[in-house]
Amino acid sequence: MTADMDEFWVFGYGSLMWNPGFDYEAREIVTAQGFHRALCIHSWVHRGTRENPGLVLGLDRGGSCKGAGFRVAPSDRDDVIAYLRERELVTNVYLERWLKIKFRDGRTATALTYIADRKHLQYAAGLTVDDAARIVAASEGKSGRNADYVANTVEHLKQLGIRDHWMEAVAEKMQAILQAA
Repeated sequence: MTADMDEFWVFGYGSLMWNPGFDYEAREIVTAQGFHRALCIHSWVHRGTRENPGLVLGLDRGGSCKGAGFRVAPSDRDDVIAYLRERELVTNVYLERWLKIKFRDGRTATALTYIADRKHLQYAAGLTVDDAARIVAASEGKSGRNADYVANTVEHLKQLGIRDHWMEAVAEKMQAILQAA
């Protein structure tokens, strides 16, 4: 069973889940196969600088990812795509893709999302929990502290009933680093 082919969906797996920045008609928990959520992008703008990069989420190859699917009104499609390109493609570290998403009731649809470009200079693969926590605890960008981004993401994942053990471990270690400082 497939969602209506005329529907426009956006898949959010990080800050888009709690701060989409666009109007939508519905939000549902969905799963994207073939990619997982990871702190795999060095942030030079929003959560860090070139001199002291932070870490933000990307969809990286392998596994699956639960996130938020946003159904956008057809009349808003072009404006939402333009907004997302301005937001997500600041340094071109993400690749715009259409992924199949699966709803809890078994329906499927195709959604616009942004995946990590593994060839980009900002791609940060294979970080340990300790490495990620140290980076996040020490960085800040134009959108604020990297620690706030990670804490907000973990909190919102929990509110949506989504468990991400690796992100939770990074947040816990990050909090310990910040409290010891």
